[in-house]
Amino acid sequence: MLETLRAFVSAESPSTEKAAADRCARLIARTWKQRGLLVELLEQKHRGAHVRITYERQHQTRRGQLLVLGHYDTVYAVGTLDRMPFRVAHGRIFGPGVFDMKAGIVQALFALRLLQQLSDTLLKKIVFLWTSDEEVGSGSARKLLELEAKRSEAVFVLEPSLGPQGLLKTARKGVGEAELIVHGKASHAGLAPEKGVNAVHELALQLGQIDTWNDLRRGISINAGIIAGGTRTNVIPERAKAVLDLRALRVADMRLIEKRLRGLKPILPGAKLEIRGGFERAPLEHRHSAVLYERASSLAKQMRLRIGEGTAGGASDGNFTAALGIPTLDGLGAVGDGAHSSREYVVASKMPERAALLAALLLNS
Repeated sequence: MLETLRAFVSAESPSTEKAAADRCARLIARTWKQRGLLVELLEQKHRGAHVRITYERQHQTRRGQLLVLGHYDTVYAVGTLDRMPFRVAHGRIFGPGVFDMKAGIVQALFALRLLQQLSDTLLKKIVFLWTSDEEVGSGSARKLLELEAKRSEAVFVLEPSLGPQGLLKTARKGVGEAELIVHGKASHAGLAPEKGVNAVHELALQLGQIDTWNDLRRGISINAGIIAGGTRTNVIPERAKAVLDLRALRVADMRLIEKRLRGLKPILPGAKLEIRGGFERAPLEHRHSAVLYERASSLAKQMRLRIGEGTAGGASDGNFTAALGIPTLDGLGAVGDGAHSSREYVVASKMPERAALLAALLLNS
C-alpha cells in the first residue's frame, strides 16, 4: 500500500494543471488495469481525465450497482514535492494530497483485491470513479458522477475521515458563494455630500443585517470574506461589493438563506442592490447516510474496529449524490489530518483497516 501511495503522490496532480493531472490519471488507470478490470480514461478539454473502473463478477445472479467515488486532484501546484516530499515517519505518511485524498484511492484498490478473492459472494456491479476537479468545484465531473449515482443503489465516498478518531462523515454542510453589490451615487464628499448615495455605508448596513442570520447551533453561517468599494476618501462611493461564503446543514435552511438574500431591500434612499450567485452544493443531510452508517457500524463491530460519525463543515461530491436522494456515506478514506497544508499526513496502520471496512460494505450492500 505504501509503495502504491508513493507512486500516486509522486505523480503531482493539481486541479488546474491539465498535463500533470492527465499523467496522474494514466498512472492510476494502469495500476487498476493490472487487476484485470475494465478501465476507462474519460478525457476532458480543460481538466485532467476522469478514471472510471468497472468490476462485476461473471454470471451475476443479482442486479444492481454500487458507486465508489473520489478525486485524485489536489490543491498543490507542481513542484510542491520539492519542499514537501513523500516520507514515512513515526507511523505517519506525509506528502501533498496524501490525506486528501490519494490514500483513499489506494485503500479502494486494496479493497478491490480482497473482493476479487471473494468474488463468489459479490452480488452487484461496482463502479469506481476517480475525478480530476473536485477541489475546484467538479465543473467537468458533476454530470458524470450524478449519472453514475442515479444508476447506483448506494454511494461510498473515499474522502478523508473526520478528526483524529477517523469519524465517518454522515452529514456535510451545503456550500455556496454570493455577491452582494451595492449601487450608489458619486458626489464630492466635501462640496456636495447630500447629493451622493454612499454605497459603502449601504453595504455596511446590509452586512450588519445579514450577520443576524448566522445560527451556528443550527449549522447556518454567512461570512463576508471579501469586501471592496470606493475610490478616494473625498468621493462618495458609488459602488461597493461583498463576497459571501454561505453554509447550511439543512436544505430548508439553504433555501431560506437564498430567499432572504434575494429579498434584501435598500436601506439608504437612492441605493440599489444586486445579488449574484448562491448555493452550489446542497447539504448532505444525515438522513441520506443513516442506514449505510448503521451497516458500517455493525460490520466494524464484527471486525473489532472502532468507528464513529460526525458532521463536516465543508462539502464534497457526496453532496451532489445525496441531493439526488441516493444513500451516500462519506469519509471512508484515510485517517489523518492537515488537509491542504504542509502538515498533511495519513496514519499508516489505519489504511488496511479502512480497506477491509470498504470491502465489507461492498459485499454487504
